[in-house]
Amino acid sequence: MTSLICGSLAFDTIMAFHGRFSEALLADQLHKINVAFLVPSMRREYGGCAGNIAYNLKLLDGEPLIMATLGQDGDSYLQRLKALGISERCVRSVPASYTAQAFITTDAASNQITAFHPGAMAYSHENRIADAGPVKLAIIAPDGRDGMLEHARDCAELKVPFIFDPGQGLPMFDGAELRQFIELATYVAVNDYEGEMLTERTGLSLEQIAQRVEALVVTRGEHGAHIFTGGKRIDIPCVPVDQVVDPTGCGDAFRAGMLYGLTQGMDWPTTGRLASLMGSIKITHQGGQNHAPSVAEIRERFQQAFGYRYP
Repeated sequence: MTSLICGSLAFDTIMAFHGRFSEALLADQLHKINVAFLVPSMRREYGGCAGNIAYNLKLLDGEPLIMATLGQDGDSYLQRLKALGISERCVRSVPASYTAQAFITTDAASNQITAFHPGAMAYSHENRIADAGPVKLAIIAPDGRDGMLEHARDCAELKVPFIFDPGQGLPMFDGAELRQFIELATYVAVNDYEGEMLTERTGLSLEQIAQRVEALVVTRGEHGAHIFTGGKRIDIPCVPVDQVVDPTGCGDAFRAGMLYGLTQGMDWPTTGRLASLMGSIKITHQGGQNHAPSVAEIRERFQQAFGYRYP
């Protein structure tokens, strides 16, 4: 069952700061900040929300279809998608731009500061949902501003159910635009910080947002997740790990679990638990696409964590 993944494809330059940002920033001097962080380690990874979600969905034996844009430097990403068996037929190449680039610095407490160059993402609105063909479910993840707005309207017009996942793109939209996304969406997925920003900008409480969609999912890091659906809240536990290595892409792994569970007809407790497990698997590896458990390994870890097997 094909899942359409609208969002960014990007190259991530990931750096590690061995201290804590809070120790280097003075709260009363943030209006004239001038600070440098020594980052002894640096690496370049394949990333972007669409790429990360598709990668994790493929691990689950799902059927991801990416709708995104790449720049003049994107050939290696196209070759990677082909090698992974992920369709690139809805990926548009924009020769006049660079592929989107994220520069991510993570401190010792797993806090992150990210600088992002959108590049080819600015042309995401040139992609058309109708070109994807039949899909079971879509997700509108962070992408070019115009593309996110247009893809949401197109999904609604074509009656394609979709998850609205504003992520780091949330600040691009005002309250009226965010309320429009919510009205058009079937599901909304945010982390706890984004949830607070969403309620502040829309003037709607989490409960009011949940009333307008089939489910509102709020991830809470090491505290698991809350799923608001059918007038109740389902608490999803976090799956403990021996070592937290890199949080980059954990939210995307969680959303891949959501897509798989929903397209397979799983109930929300099982869908949420599978999503939580995918996030925990990812966080023990560097980068957003370097973990590679088999389907059998994922199923075994699910049973170990929750005491039953998912369908």
